[in-house]
Amino acid sequence: MSKVPDFSNVQGGSSEPDFSNVEGGSSSTAGRTYTVVKGDSLSKIAQREYGHANQWSRIYEANRDLLNDPDKIYPGQILKIPA
Repeated sequence: MSKVPDFSNVQGGSSEPDFSNVEGGSSSTAGRTYTVVKGDSLSKIAQREYGHANQWSRIYEANRDLLNDPDKIYPGQILKIPA
């Protein structure tokens, strides 16, 4: 008779990388996001993410549920970054 292994102390789940201490936001493998930092604007974020500041409207449109005005974003706000 073989002994059955005891897995009672094993915890399940998965972890996402923690980018909270990285200046300029964070990303997630489950969908890209960006955490706004002081001094950011949608055009600065678009330049960083897409290489072209004029792509800011892509970010704005993806976050219309959060943003009423593209000029009013604030530090700590988490924005969706479309592909």
